[in-house]
Amino acid sequence: MGLKADGCRRLFRYLNHPDQVARFQQLCGVQPVHTAPPPPQANGDCRPPAGDTANRSGATHRRGGDQPPSPHSDCGKKNGVACPPSCGDTPGSKVAEDEGAADPTTEKKKPRRRNSLNEEAGGTEFIIRNRLLYYLFSFGTELGNELFYITFFPFWLWNIDPYVGRRLIVIWVWVMYLGQCTKDIIRWPRPRSPPVVKVEIFYDSEYGMPSTHAMSGTAIPFSLFFLTVGRWQYPYAFGLLLASSWCILVCLSRLYMGMHSILDVIAGVLYSILILIIFHPALDIIDNFNLTYKYAPLFIISLHLGMGLFSFTLDTWSTSRGDTAEILGTGAGIACASHFNHMFGILPDPPLDALPFSPPVISVNLITRAFLRFAVGVIVLLLTRAVLKACTIPLACKIFRIPCTDIRQARKRMEVELPYRYMTYGMVGFVALFLVPSLFNYLNLS
Repeated sequence: MGLKADGCRRLFRYLNHPDQVARFQQLCGVQPVHTAPPPPQANGDCRPPAGDTANRSGATHRRGGDQPPSPHSDCGKKNGVACPPSCGDTPGSKVAEDEGAADPTTEKKKPRRRNSLNEEAGGTEFIIRNRLLYYLFSFGTELGNELFYITFFPFWLWNIDPYVGRRLIVIWVWVMYLGQCTKDIIRWPRPRSPPVVKVEIFYDSEYGMPSTHAMSGTAIPFSLFFLTVGRWQYPYAFGLLLASSWCILVCLSRLYMGMHSILDVIAGVLYSILILIIFHPALDIIDNFNLTYKYAPLFIISLHLGMGLFSFTLDTWSTSRGDTAEILGTGAGIACASHFNHMFGILPDPPLDALPFSPPVISVNLITRAFLRFAVGVIVLLLTRAVLKACTIPLACKIFRIPCTDIRQARKRMEVELPYRYMTYGMVGFVALFLVPSLFNYLNLS
């Protein structure tokens, strides 16, 4: 037993080591501009090189190992604590500025995105030696970002199958909520940089274990597969291959972006599978409750709001808190809309004897109507989001007497972020499944 336990610990250390991520990045053509970086440090750590004698007190870092203290002692220790712009800038560590410039297959890049609420630095440059893989994995990581959710879910609800869409969103809410909360409970840092290259830094203030991208990249495609197989006519092997390819692309993209270790990704996949095993059999009960129970909207709003309050008490501010509130708000809005749709006969479920569905014949008229539905619906959703955002932030600041002169700082406060995110995205979800389909009926676009 002792040998087995020791072997498991070594395996976990190997899978969690940043060198494995760095090797994968190098294999895929990602190369840091700095070839002589300072010693590896914790994520976001701004300490100078070990040779700087001004910082050798031998204090212990909060996340393990005897390391000298940083002049920015909070940097990288808690999610939401960002580094000053000087982080990682060590004179004399750069290679020639024109390295790779003569090679037309290489391209210098900066990290893909920066969170507007974070004060973290923009990140150091790196060289891309394989543009195809860069764009492929950039697409893969977008499959777990807000832009994908706000386009994919409405498109599915409006143009393909609302029955599958609302059940898929139930799974997505629970997977993402449990994943975000688990991150803040375990509090494992993301891979150290260096040696890892941060190709993306938008979520760098969050913890890393488990990877919620890997969780959503597993839950969404495989839930779609299990919810549509037998309901729609398509080759079983094609659906399984598509779901597997989707999952693998998202998981590999998180390693490529330098956002997660191999262990983070594997844990995310396994955690998502466990949640699917528990919640998938209960989808009928949950969906029927949302549709038919008289006081379902009150229960739904209370449950999602309570879950949001619990998650907001975990640790300091980070992007995970806003994401959690958005996810819970969207789920509550969709569930409430499902209840009102059932009451008023909007988007009724087809009778069982109409199954399985055959994919429609692709025609110009079909594509045009789908595009019009999507365009009109997205415009309505963007307007709803803009109006609610403009109203809820100042209102929350006024109610809780929070200065509204610095909106960025105000949005980090729990009293502002919770009502803003929850109410805004709750209304977006409600409008997406209730008001927009009603508008389609009025415009003869159903």
